[in-house]
Amino acid sequence: MRKYNIINNTLGWLTFVVAAITYLLTIEPTASFWDCPEFIAQGFKLEIGHPPGNPIFILAARFAANFAGGDVTAVAKCVNSMSALLSAATILLLFWTITHLVKKLLVTDGEENKMSVAQYIAIMGSGIAGALAYTWSDTFWFSAVEAEVYAFSSFCTALVFWLILKWEDHADEPGSDRYIVLIAYVFGISLGVHLLNLLCIPAIVLVFYYRKFSKTSLKGSLLALLVSFGIIVLILYGLEPGFVELAQYFELFFTNTVGLSFNVGTLIYALLTVAVFSWSIWELYRKNRSDKRIKVSFFLSILMSGIPFIGESMIIPVVILVALAWWLAKKCHKIPVRIFTNVVLSIFMIFLGFSSYALILIRSNANTPLDENSPNSVFALQSYLSREQYGKSPLLYGQTMNSSVVYQNQPDGTAKPLIKKGRTLYAREVKANASDPDRYKAIGNVEDYQYNPELNMLFPRVYSSAHIREYTEWLNLHGTQVDATTRVDADGNAVEHEPRIKPTFLENLTFFIDYQLNYMYWRYFMWNFAGRQNDIQGMGEITQGNWISGIPFIDNLRLGDQSLMPADLTTGNKGHNVFYMLPLLLGIIGLLWQAYSSKKGIEQFWVVFFLFFMTGIAIVMYLNQTPSQPRERDYAYAGSFYAFAIWIGMGVAGIWRTALWLLKRKAEKNAKGTAAKAAEKASDSDASDTTGKTSLAVASVAAVIGLLVPIQMVSQTWDDHDRSDRYAARDFGANYLAGVDKNGIIFCNGDNDTFPLWYNQEVEGYRTDVRVVNLSYLSTDWYISQMQRAAYESAPLPMQAGPTTFAYNNRQYNYFIAPDTATRVPVIKSLQELYSPTCMSNGYGVPEIKYPNVFINIDADKAVKAGVVPAGYRDQIQETIDLNLMQNGGGMSSSQVMSLDMIASSIAQGWKRPCYFAMTVPDNYYLGLSPYLRNTGLCYQVTPLRGMSQSGDIACNTDKMYETVMTKFRWGGIDKAKPGSLYLDETIRRMVTTIRSSLIDLATDLTSEGAAANEAIKHGQTTFMGQNAKAYRDDRFAKAEKVLNLMEQKLPAKSSPYAVTLGLRIAQTYQYLAENSGSKAAKAKALKMVEDEILRYGSYMRFYQSLSARNYDRLTNNDRYIDRHYVGELISYYGSLNPSGLNAVIGKLEKMGVNIGRLNSFMQQTSQMQAQSTEATTADTLLATESDSQASGSLLGF
Repeated sequence: MRKYNIINNTLGWLTFVVAAITYLLTIEPTASFWDCPEFIAQGFKLEIGHPPGNPIFILAARFAANFAGGDVTAVAKCVNSMSALLSAATILLLFWTITHLVKKLLVTDGEENKMSVAQYIAIMGSGIAGALAYTWSDTFWFSAVEAEVYAFSSFCTALVFWLILKWEDHADEPGSDRYIVLIAYVFGISLGVHLLNLLCIPAIVLVFYYRKFSKTSLKGSLLALLVSFGIIVLILYGLEPGFVELAQYFELFFTNTVGLSFNVGTLIYALLTVAVFSWSIWELYRKNRSDKRIKVSFFLSILMSGIPFIGESMIIPVVILVALAWWLAKKCHKIPVRIFTNVVLSIFMIFLGFSSYALILIRSNANTPLDENSPNSVFALQSYLSREQYGKSPLLYGQTMNSSVVYQNQPDGTAKPLIKKGRTLYAREVKANASDPDRYKAIGNVEDYQYNPELNMLFPRVYSSAHIREYTEWLNLHGTQVDATTRVDADGNAVEHEPRIKPTFLENLTFFIDYQLNYMYWRYFMWNFAGRQNDIQGMGEITQGNWISGIPFIDNLRLGDQSLMPADLTTGNKGHNVFYMLPLLLGIIGLLWQAYSSKKGIEQFWVVFFLFFMTGIAIVMYLNQTPSQPRERDYAYAGSFYAFAIWIGMGVAGIWRTALWLLKRKAEKNAKGTAAKAAEKASDSDASDTTGKTSLAVASVAAVIGLLVPIQMVSQTWDDHDRSDRYAARDFGANYLAGVDKNGIIFCNGDNDTFPLWYNQEVEGYRTDVRVVNLSYLSTDWYISQMQRAAYESAPLPMQAGPTTFAYNNRQYNYFIAPDTATRVPVIKSLQELYSPTCMSNGYGVPEIKYPNVFINIDADKAVKAGVVPAGYRDQIQETIDLNLMQNGGGMSSSQVMSLDMIASSIAQGWKRPCYFAMTVPDNYYLGLSPYLRNTGLCYQVTPLRGMSQSGDIACNTDKMYETVMTKFRWGGIDKAKPGSLYLDETIRRMVTTIRSSLIDLATDLTSEGAAANEAIKHGQTTFMGQNAKAYRDDRFAKAEKVLNLMEQKLPAKSSPYAVTLGLRIAQTYQYLAENSGSKAAKAKALKMVEDEILRYGSYMRFYQSLSARNYDRLTNNDRYIDRHYVGELISYYGSLNPSGLNAVIGKLEKMGVNIGRLNSFMQQTSQMQAQSTEATTADTLLATESDSQASGSLLGF
């Protein structure tokens, strides 16, 4: 056994080293997109991130950040390295898990010292194959090289599973229960990282059952699973919320009744709980035990743990506690000390782990700049932990997509939503004076809106009213019509109905199987173990993000001829990985061998299967995902892929044992007569004997096969997981801030235009004078309150709202009930009316906006002095900014009201806090200010200038934006890497497109300014915009060309191909510049770019024309636009620039295999449609081309 342990430990640590080197070489040196910048920022300064929080991750990240040595630019790399090392530790534990399980099947207990070399090779080969396959798998590697909780969560999962296997080895030894207690502690710790770890419990309970019960059965296994599900329920719905609920009772009593300060009651509860558990443990371990004291202390431990407090009703905890007290007093004659000890210690360990959330309370009370949801009390913490801000989706029973809230008639003739009230909500009372005592205020109840009962159904999957179009497209949904109750009387009787379409249960189940299970789970599974088409996120279309095998007859039938796919979508996309299904096949061999090897094997199979199921398919059922997710979600299923990697490892042993069995069968079949016995003897002593030469040779071959599979995987996955020179998230976040003037306010909306900005400010200290305001959060009272206090160099934001205006979320939506549209008033007066107590004096008791026709007065001199408007544009400043608030719909959210408040207040204070919208914020957030916005980089500044650019887009502040782009913009490492060598995932490519679009707008506006100066010169003017007209013109043209050249230099097409229509826009901008400036270089670039785009998208058309009608229907709308319109537009534009060269380009398309007749047909259709539309800007060009080619009847000129 000692020899085995040395080899097992050595090879295990070797896999750790391989994984660690892999991940450390490929980590991102700074923050990544999505949640990573937020996680790094909260770890660096112990701040509060989004719900449900991760205090253990924060503490670990803070520890890792210490290794930066004071270099703030190295903090992110240190935290990323923490993920890399935790992931490598996960691989170490996976190796030991596989070797443990395989050894149990290959070696008889107690005979470890008699193991043959072949057995060693099979066992260790299995461990290496499975561990390295998971090391280099797509999903796990992705999380291993960035600061996310999933690497830490995977480590916790691997650790608890390995610990239960260690317990299995020592279950009959004294002190073996320490593994159970340690597992409980890891569970407690994992609650401070991610809840996924709890899904290991069924597998753990099965291991316990199979180890402790000699006569196992299907019935016993099912009962064990029921127990495991009960444990999960007790932890998720009893223990975790129970801790908080009991703390709330203490907090409310000691604050409101006794008069102590906030959070003292919570501290008293925590200390009492520790004391009770300590007493109970003391009583269980002392020599002179007292049964009475043990029972009392055990009862109090269960009470203080909060386990009985399941649900919002007090009936359940009372019943549980009475039943427990009765059992202890009347039925428990002999105390099960060992069980009691394990229960008390395990609960206490979970409590200690969960107590890490004290960090959240403490740091929130410190008013850190990053303090999401402000969980500064146990009441706020409950909302934080339950992720209430994200809403909830039905799980087992609930509404469907056409459901709406039922309204109930009121005695006064109005109608209000029908609501089922839950627990009472408390919040800190906002103090009028600092000397006021601390108190909690009841602010209402948890409200559960009641939907049309006729539209409810079991296991609702098609439930979101915001995704009706996607459901319909995915399912070709028809449903059945029902009469849905829309209004009830005071007694709850239906008084109004409305016909609605309800999905059938079959349609509902089809969506679950086709989309949620197949597309959102099995597709990810196949990415990891079969192959991946590309990294483009789609919705089931054949060109985006599908799994592939690399085997033509499998892929081509499903997705069209992959050899004809454009390089952009296959070999030219680093996310294109081909495994030929080798990991999948090896895993299938492993699971079949495990299941059919022996009784012990089938028991192991069910253990691994439930680890696989609970961390995969069970999550799919729980998440109930809607279509059109904002990002791919494969990271959520890493635990399931971990389980399959165990089977991949077992595939090595499976190949070995299967090959030996086949050799034995062959020997027996070939033996005849008396030679049969000799053959059988030879077979038994060689082919099936694990000590024979044949066995050794086969084991070696199996191990080599097992090793070649992960090596083939890493040959595919390295390039799309190597982020070692990528700085995109940090740099692009800095670019947003770079376009903001000193002390500015920038309104953002999503993760990727908020978190990178926070990272730059919180970690690297860049532009801390700017206040980043997230519009999604601005709809909450806690966030508005935070905007009213200083943060770093940013003073409290200007606003009319006071500390209590939005307190307790009492103005989340503000309605136009009976608006006075005739009276035009200043914005500030309209807001003051809204903020007054009388605004709710209506029949509905809701905030009412009385004056929607508003304006903001402009002081031109102050606008110029503040630098908002260049002096040369002073005469263009509007006297007022006019707004019609009713264009926002039937009312305004608190976010819209507050952003309007900040903008109006800033202008009233002389533009001291200039306001901007990130250009990635949807335009429906602009409050109707679009004509007054000016682009300064990656953000739009609110100005008193009215008008759009020549193209109809938001105009640029050309001088300010040019300086920002040329001197302040950073390029994410793209400019320094060899074109095409740096992996840019889809999120980064989208950001590159955003930047390119902004630069195109700048170049276009600069050219327009130069053209305007040219016109002035033609009319005899010598000055323009206060400058020499010719100098101004030449300056504008030169700058426009520099901007376009900078874009191609810093963001080359080889690094990130142009998005659809972007290449044409760039070419048109070059041509526009050439026409006005006479630049031959610009004209040549325009021509070359159009030709390159034609040939590039010609390869797309070649693929499209090869598709069957069924597969063509599965193209994206973008693909169809390329096929039917865009290539034709490119060709028409090329013909207008270079008529003589058109036939040569068409010839190149023909050589590529493009069906020119088909293309011509599409162009004729486009030409006819555009000729009928007076708004089509290219109609004249297309008609002219058609006229020139009438002789051949073709738009292509031949």
